[in-house]
Amino acid sequence: MLLKRIALSAILPLIFIVGCKEESDKKSSDAQKNSVQIDSSTIDIAKTEKKEVEEKFELNEENAIDFFFNYQKELDDNIRVKLTTSLGDFTIQLYDNVPYHKANFIFLAKKGYFDNSQFHRVVKDFIIQGGNADDKAIADKRREIGRYLLPPDTRKGYKHHRGTLSMPSSEINNPHMLASPYEFFIVVTKPGSYHLDGDYTPFGKVVEGMDVVDKINKVRVGKGDWPFKNVYIKKAEVVE
Repeated sequence: MLLKRIALSAILPLIFIVGCKEESDKKSSDAQKNSVQIDSSTIDIAKTEKKEVEEKFELNEENAIDFFFNYQKELDDNIRVKLTTSLGDFTIQLYDNVPYHKANFIFLAKKGYFDNSQFHRVVKDFIIQGGNADDKAIADKRREIGRYLLPPDTRKGYKHHRGTLSMPSSEINNPHMLASPYEFFIVVTKPGSYHLDGDYTPFGKVVEGMDVVDKINKVRVGKGDWPFKNVYIKKAEVVE
């Protein structure tokens, strides 16, 4: 009996010590979990703040050139953009050696700027011009992206052949023919509209769906060459 008591008295402290250790390990584990959760939350907040800063970035006359210079470095060669319109689809291939205009067009397409914009100017047997609209949503998109112009790039040897994608000049205080980055036009004239060479910058060409471009060019228009029935660009998407 005495031996049993001695054994029991030796075992009880061990049980107590093990129990305390398990409780301590549990608290330590819980603390680690809580610490991880706090760290994760902190990381999430940092990511959110960084995203908000990036989203608030606006292009302007001072930063646009540097921005597009760096942006075009990440773009593939022979890149194409598919425009889905209310009258059909067509695809444009962008010229690699007109980097700022190419980068600008890709940037706007990926930002969704052209989505739900319109072909707001249609001149029969001459051009169709897109990238604008008569609704507030497009104006809001421009305001969020920023206000800037692009320098002309007319010395790469490209001419305004039929199917050429080019960029109009801004009409406001613009003696140097700086390009209006939110708009573009496509030449419909056969074989081309070469009187535009030297004044505007060709930066791509239609490679598929020129029949759709011709269809848009035939719509009935009113004052200011604006179509009576809106012709929408439903979506502009980069073809990877």
